[in-house]
Amino acid sequence: MTALVVAASLLVGVSLGALGGGGSILTVPLLVYLAGQDTRTAITTSLFVVGVTSLAALVTHARAHRVRWRTGLLFGAFSMAGAYGGGRLAAYVPGTLLLVAFALMMLATAAAMLRGPRPGRERALRTRADLPLKQVAAEGLVVGAVTGLVGSGGGFLVVPALAVLGGLPMGLAVGTSLLVIAMNSFAGLAGHLSGIHVDWSLALTVTAAAVAGSLAGGRLAGRVPRETLRRVFGWFVVAMGLFVLAQQLDPAVWAHPATWAVLGAAVSGAATALLCRASRSTAGP
Repeated sequence: MTALVVAASLLVGVSLGALGGGGSILTVPLLVYLAGQDTRTAITTSLFVVGVTSLAALVTHARAHRVRWRTGLLFGAFSMAGAYGGGRLAAYVPGTLLLVAFALMMLATAAAMLRGPRPGRERALRTRADLPLKQVAAEGLVVGAVTGLVGSGGGFLVVPALAVLGGLPMGLAVGTSLLVIAMNSFAGLAGHLSGIHVDWSLALTVTAAAVAGSLAGGRLAGRVPRETLRRVFGWFVVAMGLFVLAQQLDPAVWAHPATWAVLGAAVSGAATALLCRASRSTAGP
């Protein structure tokens, strides 16, 4: 089982490094269904794993100049306040309800990603250094509150917020989201730690594997066309949202950990294969 957890953790890192999100989408099910943790402990542990892994992936994107620092820091600062409050509120919400809400939000944001930004929006943002302060504040507070509540670093909401609502090119949205995810994760972790015992041995093992995967994912992201990156991210979130929702609504069918291991590996492997193929096509002969 340990080898399976490590392998899945590597995929968590690849997802964060290449897509700027998907860390918590994979980490929470990984900890619940493969490591056998209860929902609240898994959510708390995932915030630590995703926070550290995002910082590691951020380095690769920063070196490639794919981070809007002012936008990311402001967005992160506002969302941290919401994430802490959401983390405190989560103690009063049933675990099953949290996972169902998690899945529904994944599906909603995936739909926004697959639709893409409004015509002309992305082109206009290329001429501006950063997003307007009021827009950053409003989106940051909302995203932070939601991600703190469901125990997510927020990539599955931050990337659409920056790329679809804000109109940032996908490459910049991915890099900038990692800064926000790290800030959100640690703020949410502070809100969740009260009364929760974390298995630090497991947390550090998962984190080490995820960091290794994130370095590879970060290098891959720079070689993939942003339209391909956006669509892969969208369909990846659709698949994982459906899996989480199905587990909650029909446990008799989806209860076995092996089912989640196979499905998670298949979805992540397909996403990685698409990214690699797109990377090779842009690199040329």
